Amino acid sequence: MSKKKGLTYKDAGVDIHAGDAVAERIGQLARSTYGPEVMSGVGGFAGLFSMGGEVKLLQGQYKDPVLMACTDGVGTKLKVAFAMNKHDTVGIDLVAMSVNDLIVQGAQPLFFLDYIGMGKKDPAVCEALVKGIVEGCHQSRCALLGGETASLPDMYPAGEYDLAGFCVGVAEREKVIDGSKVVPGDVVIGIRSSGLHSNGYSLARKALLERAGYKLDQVLPEFGRTVGEELLEPTRIYAEAVRAVIGNYRVKEIVKALANITGSGLPGNIPRTIPNGLVIHLRKGSWPVPPVFQAIQKAGDVEEAEMYDTFNMGVGMTLVCPEFNANAIRETLRKAGCESDMIGVIEAAADPNAEATVKID
Repeated sequence: MSKKKGLTYKDAGVDIHAGDAVAERIGQLARSTYGPEVMSGVGGFAGLFSMGGEVKLLQGQYKDPVLMACTDGVGTKLKVAFAMNKHDTVGIDLVAMSVNDLIVQGAQPLFFLDYIGMGKKDPAVCEALVKGIVEGCHQSRCALLGGETASLPDMYPAGEYDLAGFCVGVAEREKVIDGSKVVPGDVVIGIRSSGLHSNGYSLARKALLERAGYKLDQVLPEFGRTVGEELLEPTRIYAEAVRAVIGNYRVKEIVKALANITGSGLPGNIPRTIPNGLVIHLRKGSWPVPPVFQAIQKAGDVEEAEMYDTFNMGVGMTLVCPEFNANAIRETLRKAGCESDMIGVIEAAADPNAEATVKID
């Protein structure tokens, strides 16, 4: 009677040697994001990032630096990437989701880390994902300091994976943007989104793919491209544009509040940055709503209020400032590659103690 062969990790679905090859390629891509601050990156047990010494990153620039950190994922937008077998844009989304959260409080992104969990490591898919992450880091001017790619054969079906991202940034304590100085009469600038960004995809897919029956490779005239291409449009990263605006007002605190418009849309996100006793009055028709939102609303017979509560509706970020400075700020945004619109005004609420709310009419 022959003895059974002993099990190996590979028999259980994890090939650590294939993982080593993936790690080496990821390291090569990550190094393109490094500046002199990075002491060691991908490959060690932890990435090292210098904040002093010869680099002098913070010395002279910050008197009282505050570190900020964010984490997020991409959500069910990944389902579209799986179906289209296209993985080189969701990495940009991953970076954008965290970086855009950091910059609304005035932080400069420093470094980013990623987590990729998949059933079986696919070198081509991993490389495409990391290429997107690296592109997002270049757009944000931050380093891809490290990450983790895990083989979890019992967790994910073949061809599927999940992503998580983590970003750390720095801001001067007295320059942290918290919305506390917003007053009635200030205006709201809406910085245009690139489309859906990375929120509301469960509803978007249900409306367009299930209810309307559109195919991902089907070209819709209003999109000027396929449904799948529209759904995989990367989230816009606003780091450079916001950095340019804030850089113009190093003394005066002109940028009073910024909001990243993600899940819960305009009504759910702007009030997070506005003091009690105020109303954010937004004017319909003051900014262009991309066709993808109209297509979703029609296909799913979605109520207008539900659309505003779920999607960004064409506004990826809002900025509150004095009316006097609005045109100059919009011009700076335009030069940085971001179109914007004057979409509303801050008003006093009837109850000075009431929580801030959004009114759209």
